[in-house]
Amino acid sequence: MVVEVERVVTHGPDRIMPYFWTSGGDRETFEAAARNDPSVEDLTKIDELDTAVLYRAHWIQDVESVVYAYTETGAILLDATGRNERWELQLRFDSETDVAQFRDYITESDFILNLTRLYHPSHPTTESYCPLTEIQRETLLAGLESGYYETPRETTGNELAEHFGISSQAMSKRFRRAHKTLAENELVITPPEDE
Repeated sequence: MVVEVERVVTHGPDRIMPYFWTSGGDRETFEAAARNDPSVEDLTKIDELDTAVLYRAHWIQDVESVVYAYTETGAILLDATGRNERWELQLRFDSETDVAQFRDYITESDFILNLTRLYHPSHPTTESYCPLTEIQRETLLAGLESGYYETPRETTGNELAEHFGISSQAMSKRFRRAHKTLAENELVITPPEDE
């Protein structure tokens, strides 16, 4: 099951309400597990689509949670996706001091944190920046979720092409374009120093 946090609302220091979408997996098993979790005070189904369900939960402060790390440091949650017993978070902080406070909280709480990117925007925007088109993002996400990037591969490019209803050649082009976009936008190339 994939869990994507849409929004987190805080109602005072002791009440946090996340809104999140779930897709895949067994919904009944998920709901039973969430309702039995001691950190969840209440779980409400807000909306249901063919492929996903939107929930709202009430979390309590008594259970240690990384959520409190970013609410206490004033960070803004831009994106959060849970998959395979790990979370990928994209957070925005007002200052490097706030980043350091967040790191300290995580370390003291025995969470494992792997920083994959620290970005200082030269032209801040109010929206989350993603260089990928929706098709490129869907392609890479399908590859990741189906085991295309595992060794050995759990699925093939041909199987993914069949899933999307396109030819193997078109699937290969999608992957190449998506990988090129990520490389152009994520890799920092430093020009050689002038002598």
